[in-house]
Amino acid sequence: MIGSSVVLRTRSWIVLCLGGFLGCSTIGSPAALAADCPGHPDALGTSRTLVADPREHPLIGTMQYRETLPLRDHEVVLTFDDGPLPKYSNQVLKMLDDECIKATFFIIGSQAKANPEGVRKLVAAGHTVGTHSMNHPLTFDRMPIEKAEAEINGGIEWTSAAMTDPSKLAPFFRIPGLMRAEGVEHHLISRGIQVWSADFPADDWRHVSSDRVYQLAIQRLEAKGKGILLLHDIQARTVAALPKIIRDLKARGYRIVHVVPATADRPATPTTPVEWLLHPPTETVPIARWPSVPSFVFTQTRTLPAPSLTDLNAQTEHQPLLPRRTKGQMDVASALPVPGRALFAIPEGSVEVLLSTTLSRRAATRLAMAAETPHAARGKAAKGKTAKSQARHTAHAAPAAPKHAAQAKGTTPRSTRIASLKKRA
Repeated sequence: MIGSSVVLRTRSWIVLCLGGFLGCSTIGSPAALAADCPGHPDALGTSRTLVADPREHPLIGTMQYRETLPLRDHEVVLTFDDGPLPKYSNQVLKMLDDECIKATFFIIGSQAKANPEGVRKLVAAGHTVGTHSMNHPLTFDRMPIEKAEAEINGGIEWTSAAMTDPSKLAPFFRIPGLMRAEGVEHHLISRGIQVWSADFPADDWRHVSSDRVYQLAIQRLEAKGKGILLLHDIQARTVAALPKIIRDLKARGYRIVHVVPATADRPATPTTPVEWLLHPPTETVPIARWPSVPSFVFTQTRTLPAPSLTDLNAQTEHQPLLPRRTKGQMDVASALPVPGRALFAIPEGSVEVLLSTTLSRRAATRLAMAAETPHAARGKAAKGKTAKSQARHTAHAAPAAPKHAAQAKGTTPRSTRIASLKKRA
């Protein structure tokens, strides 16, 4: 009947089939809601399960990588490292079970070897179990890849050996201390193992109070709005801070997301690439970075030979097809003589050779000036003779003018002017 609805509930599925739609939509793959948490009506619960394919997104956590899990606003993934340690891990497990929260645990191989029952409890409670190396060395960023591989394999071997069903081990790995190295990451990626960092820690491995752990967890979550929280289930301060963290998550409207690996029977949750960014860009925020210019790869790098007249069909039988100018250039080029060696010879000691070195420039300048000195001396001598002849001519011609003037005026000429002319000459 159109408009009617049938709700089908199982322990791990909630499927809502509406007759007004073309099919059925899955509200959540195994998810424990608060309403499904017996004896705890106010439980935080797990809002949904996210199926991640390690091969599609191998590096997650914005503390070190570009991508993180595709979470919506106010969604949190709880993760715990370094267990299991019965004294504290069992208390953490009880708190999560009381709130019907599913988390992800990264197991140390030596801890699984010493406490295999703790690993089986996590699997039985429905949590995701990954690995965290064999002995938790804080040298993954500088150890040889062979040693890192042995640490990785040891953690996987002992954690899977502690499980009743080894297929329950998730291909998730967190590098101890987040001491990342490209060689280690490439090795894990080649094996289809997803490398987990985090979006924010609570610093519960430091010597701080449980109140400080709680404050850092909530403050950093509020600053980012969503993400992967890094905790440790082997610390007393974490056990004391966890109830307050869960209380504030409920009060502030946060929701828990459970992450599981994709398998052949369980495909990855459909997502878009932009959802794997912590804060995807929006149309209202301009992008101030232009896309990078692609780098082109050429299949051949050899150079081609220069074209010749043979490329223009300049064979004898095709010469009538060439323009006259081309045929003329071809004839001239073949008749040009080879230049002689003396054409480029420069005599030793010449000005050109001296000028070619810094130390000999002064000597070359002196030679050039000396070559010009005789010409300059001859020019000065010629100018001197011309000036003297002009002076004599002036000295003989000058008295006539004053004499004529004296006769006209009836006065005697001044001898001083003539004497001065002679003196100048």
